[in-house]
Amino acid sequence: MKLLKECVMPMLAIAILPLGACSVANKKTDKNQEVKKEAVLPTDREKIVQPVSAVYTSAELANGVVKGDWAIEKVNGKDAVGEKSPFLKFVPEEKRVYGNNGCNIINGSYQYNPADSTLTFGTMASTMMACGMEGITDYEINQALGEVRYYTCNLSGDDFYLTLYDSERKPVMELMHQNFQFLNGTWAVKEISGQPVDVPDMKLVIDVDEGKLHGNTGCNIINGTLETDMDAANSISFQGIAMTRMACPDPNYETQLIVAIEEATKAKQLQGNKAALLNSDNKTVLLLERTSDK
Repeated sequence: MKLLKECVMPMLAIAILPLGACSVANKKTDKNQEVKKEAVLPTDREKIVQPVSAVYTSAELANGVVKGDWAIEKVNGKDAVGEKSPFLKFVPEEKRVYGNNGCNIINGSYQYNPADSTLTFGTMASTMMACGMEGITDYEINQALGEVRYYTCNLSGDDFYLTLYDSERKPVMELMHQNFQFLNGTWAVKEISGQPVDVPDMKLVIDVDEGKLHGNTGCNIINGTLETDMDAANSISFQGIAMTRMACPDPNYETQLIVAIEEATKAKQLQGNKAALLNSDNKTVLLLERTSDK
């Protein structure tokens, strides 16, 4: 997480607060308070979101592993809708959690034990932006985190869910982690924006664990990265698309393919070893069919 600890604006105001103490009315932290080095915060959410390389597997779910990006869905039964999309990122290698409480960026320590399903958070560091009172407030999320003592994990459809409980086993927070394992492998491109494509060499190879995209336009080689966003269910994007520049014979769908890849914002698993990539208007831009060919 070296990147996270270097992405700090020099003038960013932060404070180390007990969980539950970051309400609009209760922000009275001493501005001269010394902040430990480990409490440094990323300057924005984009610096926190990693590629899908930190995926969560079914085996880890069964073993009670808590890691990766989780969107906060509910807090004490209320939909978690704040000024920003609230989320938590668990990094077990560092025993730290990073995230956003709907307004401010937070980070701190966490520890858990799958044997007895216990999970607790340590003191959090937080930015000190003034927060509105609409939707879920930063105070409600901080307070809920401070009450957490237990957890459970389960799989529903294609998504993993993490439920956090207080000392009386009452659920105080529900989180969702998207599962893109179905995208792993080699895919033949069958349609681009509804237009059938018959180019045998046009294939995409997606490695979810590494967050990598490789492929062939039918003429040129392409490479890129796969990233996910917690703002919406099944949300993905392909970034940094690079391509060789060989001259290609007609007809070719190279430009259409690259545009479709860059427009993709969602992924959906279909029946019959197929998958669809959709754009922001929820229209299918790529219809893919699994193939064993490399």
